[in-house]
Amino acid sequence: MTKILLKFFLLPLAISIAHAEKFTVAGINFESPESWESSEPSNNMRKAQFSATSPSGKSAEVVFYYFGSGNTGGIQANVDRWMKQFEEPLGKKVDTETIGKTRVTYAQAHGTFLSGRPFGPKTPNPGYGLLAAIIEGKGGAVFIKMTGPKAAVEANIEATKNMIKASLSE
Repeated sequence: MTKILLKFFLLPLAISIAHAEKFTVAGINFESPESWESSEPSNNMRKAQFSATSPSGKSAEVVFYYFGSGNTGGIQANVDRWMKQFEEPLGKKVDTETIGKTRVTYAQAHGTFLSGRPFGPKTPNPGYGLLAAIIEGKGGAVFIKMTGPKAAVEANIEATKNMIKASLSE
């Protein structure tokens, strides 16, 4: 009976720990939340890419971008661009906080997300959510963008923010 209980409680813990991945983007060391599944970035603009699972069984895509120390258009321009990826962004929320000595801007919204390449055809995805973060690092901004079914995004907001705080608190 004890072995069964241990297997029931410890096996899921061991499996979830096995999924955490350490990686570095622009000199910032991250450790992914345990429920995220890493995948090979689908293009060279992406520095890391994950699928963030949720209790609902739905997953959101999480992508880390870094374009160097050059001009990336500024915080507001990027937030505006993300919001324009929705037919009509609902629940728009933008917050900035300082973690250690680093400013982080979070942007959230939900609604019908229009996926597709810039200037190309768009596919409407109703019921989607967005959590994006801009980390103003010493070597330039790191952009983290999570999109997917609203429930999957919402289930991963706290873990994403905790990951960022832990990364900047080193």
